[in-house]
Amino acid sequence: MVKRTHGYRFKTRKLLRKKPRERGMLGLSRILYEYKIGDLVHIDISPSNIKTAPHRRYQGKVGEIIGVRGRAYIIAVKMGGKIKKIITTKEHIFPYKGCRKEK
Repeated sequence: MVKRTHGYRFKTRKLLRKKPRERGMLGLSRILYEYKIGDLVHIDISPSNIKTAPHRRYQGKVGEIIGVRGRAYIIAVKMGGKIKKIITTKEHIFPYKGCRKEK
């Protein structure tokens, strides 16, 4: 009997699939958007660019940008009682439209 693998993209067939009308290149508005430190963002993993994608457990979560590392952003996401730091690029995030964070 062969041992089953539980790799990085394990059980993501439905989770990371795009609808037929969403397929293809991302829109320029999503790529050219400028984020500032303190902005709230929504994590939406783009399956077309998997090299910089966060883990599937963060799909749909909301986090706060706490830093920039090259082209990537460092995002703080609350999971349970802990704050997790995620490093990802613009393809996998978009601005959070819910209530704004006051500064």
